Amino acid sequence: MEELVKVKEQIKVFMDEIGDKKSLELFDLLSEGKMLRSKLILKIAGSSDQSIKLCAIVEMIQSASLLHDDVIDEAHTRRGKPSINALFDNKTSIMFGDILYSKAFTELTQLRSDVAYTISNSVTLLSIGEMIDVDLTNSFNTSYDKYLDMIYKKTASLIEASAKAAALLSCKDPDAFALYGKNLGLAFQMIDDILDITQDSATLGKPAMFDFVEGKVTIPYLLLNQRIDDKQKLQSLYKKELSSDEQNWIKEQMVTTKALEDSIKKAQKLGLEAIEAIKEYKNEDLENIMNVMINREF
Repeated sequence: MEELVKVKEQIKVFMDEIGDKKSLELFDLLSEGKMLRSKLILKIAGSSDQSIKLCAIVEMIQSASLLHDDVIDEAHTRRGKPSINALFDNKTSIMFGDILYSKAFTELTQLRSDVAYTISNSVTLLSIGEMIDVDLTNSFNTSYDKYLDMIYKKTASLIEASAKAAALLSCKDPDAFALYGKNLGLAFQMIDDILDITQDSATLGKPAMFDFVEGKVTIPYLLLNQRIDDKQKLQSLYKKELSSDEQNWIKEQMVTTKALEDSIKKAQKLGLEAIEAIKEYKNEDLENIMNVMINREF
């Protein structure tokens, strides 16, 4: 996609403007993501000087959040490459994340005030979501509302804001596209949580069912806990290295109680609501993005 090359070039311009040699070296070491938010912005607003700059800003914000994430999660790889905290240390990762955030916000001030507010407000939500995520790992969370609030703030808020900001730039209905972006983010995270259970370690690039071991009670576990008779056994396995028998027991219970099936249905319902919200715009690309995600093989 030619426009994504322009986004990368714009990010490089922003990085050069910082005028710091180490920041440039660190930036070159960042692993490249799928640029989902940029693709979303470009499919809504098209390619223009303003939309390319918006994409670059959002990508810098996303990279900054992941730099901080890797420190919080004590992760040593990011998309198959060594993370900055693994290559250097936590302090470097945090400070470089701060540099990216600061430059992104500096450039946001040059965009329309409604666009700047939309993005900056979502970063506040994202940061709160990070904090909630950490707090929720302290004990077995049984609240679906807390889980939904956390994934909205941590994952969906920036995707929602990207879609809304793109709509504002292109004089489209910001509320309709905000709903699309929000539901895309929520469904994306739910499906990611489901795949942690349904896929094998080789596909995931990490141990299967690792979320539960790490202390994350995701949507399938929440539904399972609501429906299972032996709640005590399930909760006793929380934050524990699971044996093959224990993994199989959890999977069997998820099938029996339909916790897994209904988790998939919830994600699909969000996806269909998102497609309906932007139906009048007949944007096949956005509809396809959602359809591919919610209709995949689990």
